Amino acid sequence: MTLTPSTMLPLGTPAPDFELTDVVTGQPVSLSRFADRKALLVMFICRHCPYVKHVQDALARLGRDYADKDIGIVAISSNDAASFPDDRPESLKQMAESLCFTFPLCYDETQEIAKTYTAACTPDFFLFDKARKLVYRGQLDDSRPGNDKPVTGRDLRAAIEAVLNDRPAAPDQAASIGCNIKWKPGNAPDYFGG
Repeated sequence: MTLTPSTMLPLGTPAPDFELTDVVTGQPVSLSRFADRKALLVMFICRHCPYVKHVQDALARLGRDYADKDIGIVAISSNDAASFPDDRPESLKQMAESLCFTFPLCYDETQEIAKTYTAACTPDFFLFDKARKLVYRGQLDDSRPGNDKPVTGRDLRAAIEAVLNDRPAAPDQAASIGCNIKWKPGNAPDYFGG
């Protein structure tokens, strides 16, 4: 396990477009699906990473808490499933169903979506406003496996509340930390040292 921080994509960056398939429903999911929402949260997660396992219940709770709010949420797994079978689409489907995710979980087989978002770790969070400009990127909260801090989702939830209430998100944002995205051989992006 390589401990990796977020790249901290510059605030104000436009949300990159994507079109992926929801592993549960088999339906296409794209940026345009959320066009009518005031905010959009894009999360890069996977199944095998201990950092995601540490927060997965909080992610499911976040989805439930905001299901009737003016925010679109999508989770994406970009890991090399050949090397990490727990991150295969069928395994991700089991994860989404067992955790009762209320948002789509998509598989980024080519890893191109992870690259366009400069995702580096799991979990990695990107929150966009109504104009689809990046207003928050970084950690869910400061809990990590083994540090005995409670998983509250405080940092990400504060940013979401700010956007939904027409306030700016706090500019002081801490990087998320987790396992590095498992790039296919020869596919690691330049920003990741590939």
